[in-house]
Amino acid sequence: MEREELADFLRGRREAIRPAEVGITDGPRRRTRGLRREEVAMIAGMSVDYVVRLEQGRSSRPSLQMLGALSRALRLSEEERAHLFHLAGHAPPPAVEVARLARAGLVRMLDLLGDTPALVMSDLGEVLAQNRTSMLLMGDHERFSGDRRYLVYRWFTEAGARGTLSPEEDEQRTRQLVADLRATAGRRAGDPEVTGLVERLRTASAEFRGLWAEHEVAVRRADRKTLVHPRVGPLVMDCETLVTPDQGQLLLVLTPADAETRERLELLRVIGVQELSPQPSP
Repeated sequence: MEREELADFLRGRREAIRPAEVGITDGPRRRTRGLRREEVAMIAGMSVDYVVRLEQGRSSRPSLQMLGALSRALRLSEEERAHLFHLAGHAPPPAVEVARLARAGLVRMLDLLGDTPALVMSDLGEVLAQNRTSMLLMGDHERFSGDRRYLVYRWFTEAGARGTLSPEEDEQRTRQLVADLRATAGRRAGDPEVTGLVERLRTASAEFRGLWAEHEVAVRRADRKTLVHPRVGPLVMDCETLVTPDQGQLLLVLTPADAETRERLELLRVIGVQELSPQPSP
């Protein structure tokens, strides 16, 4: 890791960005050239102190998640992003992999939430990071590859994808997924990742084609779902969604909606601890 060069590069890129480029009003009293450190920290989802330590050459080696978040916050080109990774002592991943790194601040929030189920998702429904409790509740969603990364694709092409909700919520969830994808497609008009996904879904599912043709647009940020778990039964969960400023990633937090669900979720945690504990030799 080349700390001094990394510090100089980050300072230079921060000072070169006009606030308007990242949606920040550049008022007449603004004296700072480029972005302020706290603005970079806010966009990247990390602490101001960490940004300061990076720019002063006092930090430990940044993780891949941190570097991905800084690349987005500083609007780095592919060449600049590769240079950033080299300075930090990492081999630069392909562009598509950088885009799929969960923001560092959101990953820290997963840790802080502890036993509360939570996951980081892209605006297309890819799970980018999960905490342990969400894996116990919903399974490991980070393992998927190809089009199976997208929940909406699995929902319309794999019968088993709908087994986690109660039957009465199935139709509501189906329409919600399509309406949310329609909203993302509007916001990211012309993006080949989105248009390609839509076309592959239209080809693979007649149900999706019919719903897509209705042009329903909606983004649901708060919801209540009944998740049917094979070990502990139904769990009624309130779902709250926090969205990043660029709307590219979101943090989904699930909390028990009643006392019975709290008890069942606690039982699920106990089961998970038992399964992870070493078993005595026969």
